Amino acid sequence: METKDMMMTSMLTMDKWENEGERGNGRQEVRGEEEETQQENGRLVLADGLADRGPKSLTSGSGQQVSNGFTTSTPQSPREGPGTAAGAVGTASGPGGGTGPSVPLGGLRTLVVQQTSLDRPRETWSKKMDFLLSVIGYAVDLGNVWRFPYICYQNGGGAFLLPYLLMAVFGGVPLFYMELALGQFHRSGCISIWKHICPIFKGIGFAICIIALYIAFYYNTIMAWALYYLLSSFRATLPWSTCNNNWNTVNCNSYMSSDHNVSWSNSSTSPAEEFYTRQVLQVHRSPGLHQLGSVSWQLALCLLFIFTIVYFSIWKGVKTSGKVVWVTATFPYLVLFVLLIRGATLPGAWRGVVFYLKPDWEKLLSTTVWIDAASQIFFSLGPGFGVLLAFASYNPFHNNCYKDALVTSSVNCLTSFLSGFVIFTVLGYMAEMRQQSVDAVAKDAGPSLLFIIYAEAIANMPAATFFSIIFFLMIIMLGLDSTFAGLEGVITAMLDEFPHILVKRREWFVFGLVCVCYLGALSTLTYGGAFVVKLFEEYATGPAVITVVLLEIIAVSWFYGTNRFCNDIQVMLGFYPGAFWRVCWVAICPCFLLFIIISFLAFPPEVRLFNYHYPPWTTVLGYCIGVSSFICVPAYMVYYLLNARGTFKQRLLKSITPEPSSDNHRDFIVTNAI
Repeated sequence: METKDMMMTSMLTMDKWENEGERGNGRQEVRGEEEETQQENGRLVLADGLADRGPKSLTSGSGQQVSNGFTTSTPQSPREGPGTAAGAVGTASGPGGGTGPSVPLGGLRTLVVQQTSLDRPRETWSKKMDFLLSVIGYAVDLGNVWRFPYICYQNGGGAFLLPYLLMAVFGGVPLFYMELALGQFHRSGCISIWKHICPIFKGIGFAICIIALYIAFYYNTIMAWALYYLLSSFRATLPWSTCNNNWNTVNCNSYMSSDHNVSWSNSSTSPAEEFYTRQVLQVHRSPGLHQLGSVSWQLALCLLFIFTIVYFSIWKGVKTSGKVVWVTATFPYLVLFVLLIRGATLPGAWRGVVFYLKPDWEKLLSTTVWIDAASQIFFSLGPGFGVLLAFASYNPFHNNCYKDALVTSSVNCLTSFLSGFVIFTVLGYMAEMRQQSVDAVAKDAGPSLLFIIYAEAIANMPAATFFSIIFFLMIIMLGLDSTFAGLEGVITAMLDEFPHILVKRREWFVFGLVCVCYLGALSTLTYGGAFVVKLFEEYATGPAVITVVLLEIIAVSWFYGTNRFCNDIQVMLGFYPGAFWRVCWVAICPCFLLFIIISFLAFPPEVRLFNYHYPPWTTVLGYCIGVSSFICVPAYMVYYLLNARGTFKQRLLKSITPEPSSDNHRDFIVTNAI
């Protein structure tokens, strides 16, 4: 029997019963070797009938409940009551395990034994706000700042908000809510949780961990770029504001507000673009993915510093990371508001805002708009990465995760909308400076939007050094939150799956994991590292994680059962999810995810970066990287069926039958005793 299912036993000694006819005057002495453990982890309550003598009250009737809403293991005897069993005789175990003397009692008593675990108690958040800030910090990442504004203006401006909100309401938020509820009820990471849902789908957990590693390989490199910019900002004149540096070319044109004689042509490059491509990335020294070149030692040191911060933020668990996010999750909002106010006062800012929000309703007839809306809300909220399961598993069992899901997802969507104003006020200013249209200025997407266009705008502002420092600090902190969360999802999954090996060695395991992530990221630190980052971003994570989440929602809704899942939520929260949520989980969310997958296969992205067009063999390589994580799902299914006992039908039945959870929601056992 597993240690989680063990019930603490106590050696009971009857010293004296002073009253034979009256109830409630018995005195019980608890002795034995486990007395200290009992005081810490368990509690024995001797109640008259069902009188409220202990810390938890019981309700009468079959299938009794304790005050936290969980059913007891043994129903009350119908004979039990004030006037029954006047001459009842019982026995009690003595210290030596023998049988004590028979003692007549005035009434049959009920022994309420709190079930306990010999395992170390699960870590919990110090405060509710630690959890909320961690989830918000995870959901609000770099994509909210660069991806949403670009996709919004590209797909009809204000008209794009309609498909975006529809996809959020019917797809993103239900998935977000589902993962929080699953993690909180089963209190397990993304691997071990599947034995309580549908054991044959356990490969989903391993696939999620591999995807998280792939993300760590490239995502933190973007923060290393931002750190390079931050360190370069501590000077009076920002290095990407002039063309007289040793990395600049003859095509470099600086058009500061005072340079009225500078003309801009199609062959012109800005000093910010050359600083990014020729000094930070040095992509001009790599012809492509077939020849990446050497590792940039400057970026290697920057990434080492980033991972050092990550390690000392998560090595002790949510107790430490929950405190760090008070800074990393709140500081970006302060900077966003400062930049919004500054951007709104720049000349031409209104042009950017109009371009951002002016609706083009005809674009709603295009399938691409709806595909982009579905993809954006999915990757913005981030279900399927194991993070929400891990974070929710550290919550109190009765925490209102329904409210948490609505609050955090709303904050995430509003942050994306706010970031659009921050970006496009500056793009309008840049268009005014260049005397071009906003469309021509906003041609860059992804990191280039931040490291070229926005960096150049900051360089042309008064107090450029100050704004540059706080902007790139914001970029780093936005990325750190997501890295904390992604690695914590892997750590929680592995510690829950192999507790006897890893729980007491958490610090060493986290150190090893961070070292693996750093070594895996070395290819992104080469001269052609930006090409590797783009390849990972397009192929290694997107299609794989969407497919994994599709299988996850199918396993929960169709195999585990929506009714059973809703009953779990009712036990936790005290109310049954409405018809809207049930329909979303059973039908709408699977269709939502299937729509994204089919669109990706039907319209594969044309991958290019700067002037480099990815050759066909890189597409094959990208799909191989993506399949390498997803292959865990069918591989584990085969492994499970081959190792299970019985006939094939028995194996198949066992593979889809969830094991009962034996954690905190089975805390009390009621037995009849005297």
